[in-house]
Amino acid sequence: SLNCLDWSLLTPATKEMLALAEQVKGRFQGDPSFEYSLAEINAEAAARLVESGKEPVMKEEARLIATIELIDREVGIVPRGAFVKTPLGSVHENRHFEGLSLEEAKKLSSYFHFTDPVNLKNKTLMEKADLDPSTDFLDSLEHDIPRGKGSWSIQLEKAGAVVLLRSLLWLGLTFYHVPMTKQFGYVYFGTGEKNLDLPFML
Repeated sequence: SLNCLDWSLLTPATKEMLALAEQVKGRFQGDPSFEYSLAEINAEAAARLVESGKEPVMKEEARLIATIELIDREVGIVPRGAFVKTPLGSVHENRHFEGLSLEEAKKLSSYFHFTDPVNLKNKTLMEKADLDPSTDFLDSLEHDIPRGKGSWSIQLEKAGAVVLLRSLLWLGLTFYHVPMTKQFGYVYFGTGEKNLDLPFML
């Protein structure tokens, strides 16, 4: 939206958009038609675009689309048990999910990335033996790099009535869950820049 009254949907991100957006540095300009010169960012990528008959520029609108996709992929999370996987492989909202207990809600292992698993495929059969295939089909936050609480901050609000997880990789992303209820979600208010200095800040 350009006026906060009229809204339109963004188009899906392409692999090319995602790759280019990760290379663009600096804050957003606030103008969807603003063009970033790829020749200044990555000469090789710009040359490939010229060869394929495309202009070596990236519009801010495309960068925004790609950044939203990256944030959803890397730090979009859900509580354990909120979704279930059927034996046929489809994923559905768990109608029996009543929220995490306060004790469980304080653990990183109780939250999963809501995207295709990567680390789960690398686990040994012994590690998979303790997992429930209907609920543990996504990557747990406890395996995020830096390990442990390196890329997440867990805080309790209102004497434990609300659990907040804040991403240290995408500063500005906050996930909330009200223990013992179905209420959870996340919101991002940031600059759209990934915190690449995180390993040096720990």
